[in-house]
Amino acid sequence: MSVQYYEGIGRRKEASARVRLVPGGTGRFVINDKEAVDYMPREGDMEIMLQPLAAIGQERGYDISVHVNGGGISGQRDAIRLGIARALLKLDPDMRPTLRQADLLTRDARVKERKKPGLKRARKAPTYTKR
Repeated sequence: MSVQYYEGIGRRKEASARVRLVPGGTGRFVINDKEAVDYMPREGDMEIMLQPLAAIGQERGYDISVHVNGGGISGQRDAIRLGIARALLKLDPDMRPTLRQADLLTRDARVKERKKPGLKRARKAPTYTKR
């Protein structure tokens, strides 16, 4: 038996997340075959990832399955949030104004700036020594 799901891709920094939403679920949230609370144990990460569902007022109405790779904790968290918002749009395009007003459909394009020659990092210069 195949289950109807809606998929959304989210990206942030170096992280990429493929999110699958199954409507009418029990609220199960799995990231890379682990429970979400075990994969992201930091305080507040779950609330940030579930912001799109909170914006439409259905925190527990969907089963969520995520495959995420690359980046760090905050990059993966924000990629998952964008993926959930995009999957909700495929489910019901009428949610666009609500998600747009909550600023959940914009991809955060900020990435790490490249290192320049003669500098220690992107902008940090070596300490000046007079002698």
